[in-house]
Amino acid sequence: MRIFIDADGCPVVNETIRLAQKLNIPVTVVKNYAHELQSEYAEIVTVDISRDAADFYIANHLKHEDVLITQDYGLAALALSKKCKILTQNGLLITDHNIMRLLDARHVNQKMRQTKKIYTKHKKRTAEDDELFKSALFKLLQEN
Repeated sequence: MRIFIDADGCPVVNETIRLAQKLNIPVTVVKNYAHELQSEYAEIVTVDISRDAADFYIANHLKHEDVLITQDYGLAALALSKKCKILTQNGLLITDHNIMRLLDARHVNQKMRQTKKIYTKHKKRTAEDDELFKSALFKLLQEN
């Protein structure tokens, strides 16, 4: 098992690396070259800044039973096809049972933004959000 992190814009990279290191699980962090990131433990892969470059790299390197940390539901759907476990930065486990609802919601939200009827506002991340993520990740890793 390896943990892949879709790191562009991901606020839980360091938390994931710390927990993986404690459990001796290898980590690959995939980011574009616009982001600075260093780790003595994780493998850092830097890809082109073009749209979806990190997603394509991850999708091509995931293997059965790997764990993926991402907010990208399209990438999550690809990972599910490889029988991977997927967790969002908020600790939501993405499964075959909820992926279609998440993809549908993403599509509706995109359409609403395009017609300027609604804009998604994200609340500021809290320490409690980080704790919920760490708890969900620890549980997921223990189950595997």
